[in-house]
Amino acid sequence: MATKWVYLFSEGNANMRNLLGGKGANLAEMTNLGLPVPQGFTVTTEACTQYYEDGRQINDEIMGQIMEAITKMEGVTGKKFGDKENPLLVSVRSGARASMPGMMDTILNLGLNDTVVEGLIKKTNNPHFAYDSYRRFVQMYGDVVLGMKPVNKDDIDPFEAIIDDVKKIRGIKLDKDLSVEELQLLVKRFKEAIKAQTGSDFPDDPMVQLWGAICAVFRSWMNERAILYRKMEGIPDEWGTAVSVMAM
Repeated sequence: MATKWVYLFSEGNANMRNLLGGKGANLAEMTNLGLPVPQGFTVTTEACTQYYEDGRQINDEIMGQIMEAITKMEGVTGKKFGDKENPLLVSVRSGARASMPGMMDTILNLGLNDTVVEGLIKKTNNPHFAYDSYRRFVQMYGDVVLGMKPVNKDDIDPFEAIIDDVKKIRGIKLDKDLSVEELQLLVKRFKEAIKAQTGSDFPDDPMVQLWGAICAVFRSWMNERAILYRKMEGIPDEWGTAVSVMAM
């Protein structure tokens, strides 16, 4: 029988913590209790272990089950991943079976690109909200997935430096006072900074964004901070971490 690597929230429960991680198991249990939990799925801790066995790659079987779960989410929500008319946006979170505070930041609004943001504007009739969500997503993705996080407290955050520069031009102090045009400029300048530092364009394809985010969660299991924390707490390396993907 083929291994089940991906569970919809409706398919899990609180007793599956070892497989779904603490976050995934709790989301599944709340779903089963009938609480208004957004649609989503969890990629198992075993998939994380398999990722490393496969040379830090998501194999075709796991990838296929993730794509099937996205299709099921689309069917339930009536929204479509990457659609400009009624876009499905998701959050991506890590969740090991043992609590590991601060292992990886959550990524929100994954699925946005230059086309999808126009659909979000039509849905909300709020360009400021749409472009603020977009610039925050590009910033989070660049930070968490593409490795543009400051290494130590003395390093300058490249995204915050760009924000400060844009605010300085008009003499404003708060992010909320940025205009739609300034938010659009931030998205453009963020992407330029990503290209300059990584040598690659920011991924516009929502599925490519999702693969990158899931791999980032798996990679976070073996980052220096996580390894040190596990040694301190006696958490085995082979446990791995799960990934929860939830509709926004």
